[in-house]
Amino acid sequence: MNSGYRRSGLLLIALLGALIASAPARALEELVVDVPLLETKFRIRLSELQSRDALRRGNSDLAELDRATNGAAGRQLLDLVQQPVPISLKQVAEGSVGSPLVEQAMLVLSTLGTVEGRQPDLSGRTLKEALLRASAKGEPTLLSLMQAIPGERMTLNLGRARLIAGRMARQRRQAEALLASTAPAPVASGPKSGPSRAVNRRTLSLKVPHRDQPLEVMVIEPASGANGRLVLISHGLWDTPRSFEGWGTLLAARGYTVLLPRHPGSDSSQQQAVLNGQAPPPGPEELVRRPRDLSAVLDAAADGRLAFGAPVDARRAVVLGHSWGATTALQLAGVRPSDGHLRQRCGDVDDPERNLSWTLQCSWLEAVPKAALRDPRVIAVGAVSPPASLLFPRGSGSDLSGRVLVVSGSRDWVVPPDPEAVAPMRWGKRQGNQLVLVQDGDHFNLRPGDSADGGVLGPLLLSWTDAAFAAGDAVRPRSGAAPLLTRGAWGSQQLPLADVTPAL
Repeated sequence: MNSGYRRSGLLLIALLGALIASAPARALEELVVDVPLLETKFRIRLSELQSRDALRRGNSDLAELDRATNGAAGRQLLDLVQQPVPISLKQVAEGSVGSPLVEQAMLVLSTLGTVEGRQPDLSGRTLKEALLRASAKGEPTLLSLMQAIPGERMTLNLGRARLIAGRMARQRRQAEALLASTAPAPVASGPKSGPSRAVNRRTLSLKVPHRDQPLEVMVIEPASGANGRLVLISHGLWDTPRSFEGWGTLLAARGYTVLLPRHPGSDSSQQQAVLNGQAPPPGPEELVRRPRDLSAVLDAAADGRLAFGAPVDARRAVVLGHSWGATTALQLAGVRPSDGHLRQRCGDVDDPERNLSWTLQCSWLEAVPKAALRDPRVIAVGAVSPPASLLFPRGSGSDLSGRVLVVSGSRDWVVPPDPEAVAPMRWGKRQGNQLVLVQDGDHFNLRPGDSADGGVLGPLLLSWTDAAFAAGDAVRPRSGAAPLLTRGAWGSQQLPLADVTPAL
């Protein structure tokens, strides 16, 4: 199947699931596309999408346009709706019914359209039932799925999509202004911190009390000359430690012992299981399990169960994390989750700060009472693109035990900088915490992959880690604390980085 059609088809399936209601009714007959920019509505009869001959004989707006363009207008839409629905989607839908993550995604998608006279079913149950009906006579297609939907007419509002796109653009304006008014950090011309060392890599299996399955932990350590200091790296949703091997390699080459656990309830393997219909989406309990993964790794390091090549002090550690891994790092630093904003704001699809990361944050609600998991061994964290604004409201960082560096890209549309980084850090900077923005950074290009220099953020995270350990007892956050990150050469040749904390 053409990948473009497949992506469009899966999006349409998700949208259908958000719009359909659970009450039985006659099958859907007409699709109306509302285009406010042109002040027009475009009608499509589903019966006309059975074939090109049916479209040529039809009398809907699409049929007339198709005849006027000699078949060009309807060709791609016909190809799209006649694509088969992926076989595993039935299992995905069944396993996702009632999932908080799916309910939030359905809530957002439901704002893009309506089924006449019916309320949307956010649970996904009716989507599963429609898939079963569409499969009754063989392999389902997008068209047969639409025809299995209860209702008479569905309206898609392209104006709503335009409003969401405009909101996404507005959620980057403060970051762009801060970057425009702040000089970028200098770029180092040579090795940043002493000679580079050869490193060793291995992967081990670690039994932990809070999971049925053991943790897989990647260990990267210097072949010689280890400094006895420990760094942990936490990956994001549906990601893997290998996406952050570059940070580990750079730090280990400067003497650090680096541990990268794989979070089994929200890693890339779990994502594949979801897509194959073998597992439900990550549940709220992962908000609790992820920080416990890191604390369990610290316990194992302290107990001598990780067989390091040189002694390591597990009483003091720095944690780096990306996306959900960054949220995990903030939990360990002592930022206290609260369900207040989650309860007040998750149902408001018109909230001006709503963004894609809220889909994940709102799915955590049930786990919040157990998610305050500060680990006093964590002296500092580097949180890259953390979903944070709802989970950690103002005042939640008043009892920090670890210093915080937040990093955000100016073009991150998944976790946009204004609501998720700039706003929280306006009050968080009082304890010596810092915010670095990356010009043209997005949610994915800040990850290093296996680049030995640590990628865009390598020099920054090395400088932050060096400063945290060098500060001794002064690393602990407190009112009026001096910043750990100074004007040193921690910039990047790839994308400009700037400490905008003084300008907040």
